[in-house]
Amino acid sequence: MKHIFIINPAAGKYDHTGEFTQMIREACEQRGLTYEILVSKGPGDCTMIAQAAAATGEEVRLYACGGDGTLNEVVNGIVNCKNAAVTNFACGTGNDFIRIFSDPTAFRSCERLLDAEVAEFDLVRCGNHYSINISSMGVDARIATSVSKFKRLPLINGFGAYLMATGVHVVKGLTRHCAVEIDGKTIDGDLTMICIANASWYGGGFHPVPEAKPDDGLMDVLVVKAVTRLQAAKVIKKYKAGQYKELGDLVTPFRCKTLTIHCDAESEINMDGELLMAKDATFEVAPKAIRFFYPKGLTY
Repeated sequence: MKHIFIINPAAGKYDHTGEFTQMIREACEQRGLTYEILVSKGPGDCTMIAQAAAATGEEVRLYACGGDGTLNEVVNGIVNCKNAAVTNFACGTGNDFIRIFSDPTAFRSCERLLDAEVAEFDLVRCGNHYSINISSMGVDARIATSVSKFKRLPLINGFGAYLMATGVHVVKGLTRHCAVEIDGKTIDGDLTMICIANASWYGGGFHPVPEAKPDDGLMDVLVVKAVTRLQAAKVIKKYKAGQYKELGDLVTPFRCKTLTIHCDAESEINMDGELLMAKDATFEVAPKAIRFFYPKGLTY
């Protein structure tokens, strides 16, 4: 088995290449492992590196050294590849996906990641793109496209950047007209957002659907109806804490395998922080499409 570490130098607030390289070499050489360290050169490069590694046919473990965006890129390179497994060697500003595990800090230890267990997780597919964590459309997706510029500010963490971006879009306006089709039911009107959860954490600390699990074969969907600026603070607080049931008719929850969203114009789609644009989008579960490994002894 070969261990391939894909480092994203743009992840986090500074380039971790030097410190990661040292940790990886010490851990792998002490164990006599076959390994390779590769550094991405730009957006999309992690996907191509992962595809090339899986295409060899040998058993490979891929370490996405970065944040949720890096993990998403590597995941998209090895969908349904049974000879490849992925994990998140965490150094991003959010690292939200791994919060489903009992000790997320373990993903910062090369030693612990080398002693790993493997699970098969679902993905959510939209067109030719896949999400392992949370996708969304509406104001939430518009916020996600703005978060990256705030993350680079001094003393601003992932959650702080998300709040700053939220404030900007609350001022700009929260709702857009669209129609959502789920299990034969249509919700048509001015909507604030649609959250499509495969896992349960995102946005640097938002936990909208605590019951979402990445291996149950279903998407947990929240359709948030029109929210006024006066309601925004209360709704965000409840949404962040996973208390959507306390918002009454403002939020309609679903558990499904497929949904389609029709917009009046091209709109932002957030998939694990990665941006797509489309007027119409169909999301569907890809069951057990990715092998994910995690430090031995953790639960999720």
